[in-house]
Amino acid sequence: MSNNESRKGSDEDEEDENENESENEKKKKEKKGKPRFSPSPIRPDQSDDEEVNVTYADPDDVQDMFTRRSWWQSPPDMLPSSSWDGPDYFDFDDLLPIIGEFGRFQLVLFLFMIPFGYIAAYVYLGQIFMTLTPHKYYCFVPQLTLVQGEDLRKKLSIPLESDGSFSRCRMFDRNYTNMHAKVANNTHDVDETLPTIPCQYGYVYEDKEMRFHSATMEFGWVCDNDKYATYAQFIFFVGSILGCVSYAYLADHVGRLNVLVSSCFLAMLGSLATAASSNFYAFAFCRLIVGASYDSLFTMVFILVHEYVGPKYRSLVAFISLALFYCPFTLLIPWMALWTGDWRRFAVWGCMPIILGMAAYWLLPESARWLVSRDNIEKAVEILKTVARRNKMVLPAELIDSFKVSCSEFYQDEMQGRNFTFLSIFRRRRLARFMILMTLVWMAISLLYDGQVRVASVLDTKNLFVYFTISCATDLPGYFVVFLTLDRFGRRWSSFAFTTLSGVLSLIGSAMTSLPSMKNCALASRFFANMSFNIALQWSAEILPTIVRGQGVSFIHTMGLVALLFSPPIIYLNNISFSLMLLVFGTVGLAGGLLSLMLPETLNHELPESISEGEDFGRDQRGWDLPCCGHGNRKSQPRHWRMGSTLRTLSRDEYRSPKLHRHMNRPDAVGVLKRSSTVSSRERLSEREIRTIQFNTSSQSE
Repeated sequence: MSNNESRKGSDEDEEDENENESENEKKKKEKKGKPRFSPSPIRPDQSDDEEVNVTYADPDDVQDMFTRRSWWQSPPDMLPSSSWDGPDYFDFDDLLPIIGEFGRFQLVLFLFMIPFGYIAAYVYLGQIFMTLTPHKYYCFVPQLTLVQGEDLRKKLSIPLESDGSFSRCRMFDRNYTNMHAKVANNTHDVDETLPTIPCQYGYVYEDKEMRFHSATMEFGWVCDNDKYATYAQFIFFVGSILGCVSYAYLADHVGRLNVLVSSCFLAMLGSLATAASSNFYAFAFCRLIVGASYDSLFTMVFILVHEYVGPKYRSLVAFISLALFYCPFTLLIPWMALWTGDWRRFAVWGCMPIILGMAAYWLLPESARWLVSRDNIEKAVEILKTVARRNKMVLPAELIDSFKVSCSEFYQDEMQGRNFTFLSIFRRRRLARFMILMTLVWMAISLLYDGQVRVASVLDTKNLFVYFTISCATDLPGYFVVFLTLDRFGRRWSSFAFTTLSGVLSLIGSAMTSLPSMKNCALASRFFANMSFNIALQWSAEILPTIVRGQGVSFIHTMGLVALLFSPPIIYLNNISFSLMLLVFGTVGLAGGLLSLMLPETLNHELPESISEGEDFGRDQRGWDLPCCGHGNRKSQPRHWRMGSTLRTLSRDEYRSPKLHRHMNRPDAVGVLKRSSTVSSRERLSEREIRTIQFNTSSQSE
């Protein structure tokens, strides 16, 4: 009996130990966090039943990692879970395939970009034509208006230059009263030895080919006052910088639509006030107002439309909107100026279509993303219901409920994300280098592009409007070339090639002695400058980590406007020498092209999301890697949707929250994730294109 009792006691002890062990294991499993990341990206050819390996972390343990980490140290590989990180999270891009990625609703929004394409072209190029500088003029002497013959009036009042031409800025210092009566039939009073003085009564303009009376002509911004036109251009870009900073702030607080309409109103008000200007100070102040609206006129509607378009259509919409809605109006603006014939009429009639842009307040919807970020979820849902109804799609009620819950979590995380600034980039040496290089590249390309646009207004004064139109027409094939080559040769080498070629052609033009040869080189340089311009801003958005992408791109874009301040002074160098002007632009192009080679390639590479990923991005790349062949080609590693793709989005604030996209829906399975086999492989690929995982590093890793 004693043996049996002892055995029974030992068996009970073993059972108790087993129960304790099983309870501890259960607690450990319950304590385990949700899957943090997938070590390898999902492959397009991956089967439905293939397992996806994930890593688990205890949120408390990971939180301790963050609290113990100093600000300069890299974050750990495992991140703590967020409240939204679950299988029921349903974000904005999850709804787009259900309500329609590009249906009737999106088509109407897309077509509404047409008037804004005109407004952007008018505001940008109108400034150039209003301050056109004539090249043939001489001093006006009112006492000689009755003298017959322009040549005789010149001989009586205008001295000759060393090359035998009449002076443009000086006149004889003599008494012209009643002179017309004495020289009616003879030229005895023509005296080349008389002293000379600057023009006293204005100027006579001989540019019959131009047939457009600019503000420069009316106010006499020539000779000693020829810098005033440059000052006016400079002040326009000062306004652009102020408007860029101000409207970026307002877009976060009052909405995209209000910013869009207010910028249209500002452009119209400034244009009408420009027409009433009576001196330089009034003119410059009015152009400052117009310049403040310049950056937001097309950018805001561009962002607004793209937020309602499905990801797989965004590249096409971005390309077509620029090629068909903006470029054609740049060809129209010169002839519209010529048709009006006067800068005041051009300012008035040119701004009339802006009224259509102001009608956007009643015709366009507010950004649903912005409404969610401001916790106005009900209004966002109403807009999404309208989108589904106009696209003849059905939006299930249970999805609306899931979306509302997810939006509430999104809003809470957005509040935390707003305390994060892009200055954290400069805490990492390598990432800071990328930021500085990308800023310099964008500044160089912006200056090069704007300079080549303005070069067309000074190189050919005889056929100004024809030459300017041809110059703007080079943008259209440039869009096609970028669209066809960017995803094959990559951003790095494309930017280097196009920017360098633009600079080299400008340098070749500066060495030419023939003006027609200079013009041809300038046209070719403009063609390549436009292509590099279309690449640079997107490239910077891809290099920067997701968590700082919106703020970083805004900073780079603003610095590009700062670079444009130097464009009018460089154009002013044409008064000294055309060659000197082209030499400066050529040097800028070469510098920008060479700096491009120091940045990493983004095509076929998974884009960085956290600061630590941005710090390590591109370490495995070699200097001569090409995406189309060799080590850097797309065959060397599987393609993933976050590996840079053309113009996915240009929203400045879309990347502010780390939950705008997800990688895939994640069930509560432990250790193994399987994708649903209820959809086709093509649909699964589209699903992966609109979902990504993003870790909540805004308040912890920094």
